[in-house]
Amino acid sequence: MMAATRLEGRPLALRIREEVKQRAAVLRARGIAPKCVAIVVDGDGPGLLYAQTARRIGADAGVNIEIVPIGASADTSGALAIVLRIVDEPTVHGLIIQRPLPAKLDEQRIVEAIDPAKDVDGAHPYNQGLLALGKPQFVPSTASAVLEILSLPPTPPLRGARVAVVGRSAVVGRPAAALLTAADATVTVCHSRTKDLAAITFASDIVVLAVGKPGFLTGDMVAPGAIVVDVGTTVVDGRLVGDADPISVSAVAGALTPVPGGVGPITTSILLRNIVSAAEALNQS
Repeated sequence: MMAATRLEGRPLALRIREEVKQRAAVLRARGIAPKCVAIVVDGDGPGLLYAQTARRIGADAGVNIEIVPIGASADTSGALAIVLRIVDEPTVHGLIIQRPLPAKLDEQRIVEAIDPAKDVDGAHPYNQGLLALGKPQFVPSTASAVLEILSLPPTPPLRGARVAVVGRSAVVGRPAAALLTAADATVTVCHSRTKDLAAITFASDIVVLAVGKPGFLTGDMVAPGAIVVDVGTTVVDGRLVGDADPISVSAVAGALTPVPGGVGPITTSILLRNIVSAAEALNQS
């Protein structure tokens, strides 16, 4: 039996970055340096790693990303003060807050303090509402990356495709489901209380995984030839692993995104694209 096709994200990510680089150069020629601030709570290792990766890749594409920490002892008012100060800075075109935030912080209040025009990761309720209406402005980068990778062969056309989205977070599951629905897919959103989950995933042409549980999806839960997009990222014994069991799923699926190297690189590139889009919109002449 042939193994599933690996849906590599890096080639597509590089194409997006080249587009970003060209658009950033046009802005810089006008004296505008695209800039985003990433707010990371002290102790958030994965959040800091993502921000550092985006900063490194952004520098090559002409996009500045500054990392601003929030002390582990900060309260909601202290975090809000940091966000409001950054939002009011005219040279900052984008702002992302690495979530989830510690339970002692009012995440909703803090996210709502972001200017929707600078909300380059689609966290603000305004942008979430536009997405729900099918008129997105900014969409969470990971959810957008899911749609981008589903444009690659051998993925079938999304129109009419049966898609199971496993996970209902505001960062991945729900926005991905909204984008897929807008693309005319027939979407079932699954979660921890879904009955007969394996029956739903087996009946699906495409399965999108975003639960954060290593090896959650096994080969017997996947229909032969189905497309599996693995958004999960968990560190196990020093290795980054996804939500799909790669060996059993690869033996059945038509295509599978690797972890790492699948959705992740595209996510970072889309964030940079959103920053440039925000800078262009905020500096329309």
